[in-house]
Amino acid sequence: MSTNSRTDALAYHSEGRPGKIQVIPTKPHSTQRDLSLAYSPGVAEPCLEIEKDPQKAYEYTAKGNLVAVISNGTAVLGLGDIGAVAGKPVMEGKGLLFKIFADIDVFDIEINEKDPAKFIEVVKAISPTFGGINLEDIKAPECFEIEEKLKEQLDIPLMHDDQHGTAIISGAALLNSLELVGKKIEEVTIVINGAGAAASSCTRLYMHLGAKLENIVMVDSKGVISTRRTDLNDRKRPFATSREINTLEEAVTGADVFVGLSVAGVLKPSMVRSMAKDPIVFALANPNPEISYEDAIASRPDIIFATGRSDHPNQVNNVLGFPFIFRGALDVRATCINEEMKVAATLAIAQITKEPVPEVVTAAYNTTHLSFGREYIIPKPLDPRLLETVAPAVAKAAIESGVARKTIEDWDAYAEQLRHRMGLDNKLIRGLSEKAKENPKRVVFAEANHINMLKAASVARAEGICIPILLGNEERIEKIIGENNIDLDGVEIVNMRHDREECRRQRYAQMLTEKRQREGMTFTEAYEKMFDRNYFGMTMVEAGEADACITGVYTKFNDAIKPAIEIVGIREGLKHIAGLNIVNNKLGTFFFADTLVNNRPEADTLVDVALLTNHSVKLFNVEPVIAMLSYSNFGERSTGSPAAVHEAVARIHAEHPDVMLDGEMQVNFALDKNLRHEKFPFSKIDGKDVNTLIFPNLNSANISYKMMLEIGMSENIGPIQMGLNKPIHILNIESSVRDIVNMVTIAVIDAGFEEQKLR
Repeated sequence: MSTNSRTDALAYHSEGRPGKIQVIPTKPHSTQRDLSLAYSPGVAEPCLEIEKDPQKAYEYTAKGNLVAVISNGTAVLGLGDIGAVAGKPVMEGKGLLFKIFADIDVFDIEINEKDPAKFIEVVKAISPTFGGINLEDIKAPECFEIEEKLKEQLDIPLMHDDQHGTAIISGAALLNSLELVGKKIEEVTIVINGAGAAASSCTRLYMHLGAKLENIVMVDSKGVISTRRTDLNDRKRPFATSREINTLEEAVTGADVFVGLSVAGVLKPSMVRSMAKDPIVFALANPNPEISYEDAIASRPDIIFATGRSDHPNQVNNVLGFPFIFRGALDVRATCINEEMKVAATLAIAQITKEPVPEVVTAAYNTTHLSFGREYIIPKPLDPRLLETVAPAVAKAAIESGVARKTIEDWDAYAEQLRHRMGLDNKLIRGLSEKAKENPKRVVFAEANHINMLKAASVARAEGICIPILLGNEERIEKIIGENNIDLDGVEIVNMRHDREECRRQRYAQMLTEKRQREGMTFTEAYEKMFDRNYFGMTMVEAGEADACITGVYTKFNDAIKPAIEIVGIREGLKHIAGLNIVNNKLGTFFFADTLVNNRPEADTLVDVALLTNHSVKLFNVEPVIAMLSYSNFGERSTGSPAAVHEAVARIHAEHPDVMLDGEMQVNFALDKNLRHEKFPFSKIDGKDVNTLIFPNLNSANISYKMMLEIGMSENIGPIQMGLNKPIHILNIESSVRDIVNMVTIAVIDAGFEEQKLR
């Protein structure tokens, strides 16, 4: 490690609060009553219930979501036997991964004991605390005995991840690699270089997946493990081959698969060249593989290559498995992690790789394209689908194999629960997507020369949400499509500068002239405006030749809203338009307004914003409970923005008594209904959970939702344009593909409502 990297690593672990994990209370603890319930005397009640039925510990304590990461520090990463306390940063790191990937709480426990029998006794003694145990960084052969004995004596899921995690992830990679090269696992010859814990577990799992023992050769530091050797222990003897070979070089000649679980540099390019056609090489030694990526790729063009490193394609990383395996096991209160559960995890991980990759994954890895192939044989660690795919697969296998003490009846609800755990609960947008698919609309992508617009158009079409119409230069658009493998075959492209229908631009110009002639618009001026993609695209919607228009990826908001108001206009009865953002986080779904348009709104503007928002939220099948926000509460300040908010609330109460709204109020009173009731029991929304926030000005609204997104608290849909006569939606500058697809979905729903109004 370089000096800078070493300094950064030490600073990362030491700055601020030392270490990487902490314990956070999950129950209220601010009052004497809270403390009396948390501890004495209230805590006696759950204790007595658990005494009668130990399984009640899953209901009254954190046991069901608590895993112990336990090590004695005898085989820490690539560092070896550095001792229990020196291994603690690794165990804390494992705890961090459990939490961020699967919302599993962890206590890391470093046991200063190398004697397997004593180590087993310690772990057994503390096991009632936990719902599961992850053994980590324990050297072979002691790790085999420790795991086997503990599995016999404990009734909670336990796994030595160094063994089984590598087996599961590499097993998924192996299945996918064999599929790519058209080979069958029962027929291929496999060389395992290394004979430690991971090698043993990998070999056994590959055999569960169909590999034949007679086709497997294992190699240790002394050469091929063969039946002729007299120095084999009970762990190696089952894998001995009778073939007349002695060295790694001889073993790999003609082999289909090499799996390295040994040391750097032992596999030479000449050995790779001696392997069979389409060789599969997994060089998994850490931190440096058995052969470097550069040497492996240069050795022959038909290789499929994987390492344990993140700086090359196909990283075999245990984080793809253990968080989700334990998640599934905990959620059905499994008594163990058996072979059926490991195989289920393997198959689930393999399957994810063959499905379309979410844009959030490609963005995280700074790439424009990932698809099943030689450089993508296993998912990326940050793929959010792993949780909702692997955990259910493991849970089902536990139930079906008879080791679950709890069953799951509603698997869709379980998947929702998993997404909600990680702040991935996009139930609202998924429901809207299904609605949009029922009646897809023609959507104009005004800025179709932007790659994100084209990718979004491709995704939206593939998902059946809309029929895209692309505005822009055909040659340029087709060039971007070709260079980025975007599937938009057959999609209509309209070049407004050289439109095949010359009369269309004239028709559109005439429409705009008639709308704006009393504001000084001439036909010549209107005709020139039709060379602008926003004017042209929005007029397509006004003319009924498209149903909605999306723009704003690189057009400034003011430059996009002006033609929208000129062409489709503001809805009758309104003087103002506004923007709405939908913010999803672990607390739920919230609607923020106005995030886009009105800078310093007066009372009449705030009334329009509130009524627009109330109407829009209902379109999402949500009953709005609205708080009008301010820095004061209920008339505390008589000037400035609080006065405008106060007046707006009074007018809405008088003129629209059916609207569930109150204010002005500070945001803490809005979001904490108990605090609100305690201080303001007279409030119209007393006892209700607020889901809609109207901000006193554009600054506070825009800053609030963007700050939540940037610090990782929330996910966003919007801004949704409210108040225009037809579906014109203006995106944030440089919106992501998923943001655009979400807005297309909203636009299609919006167009559907417009269609209903015309019937």
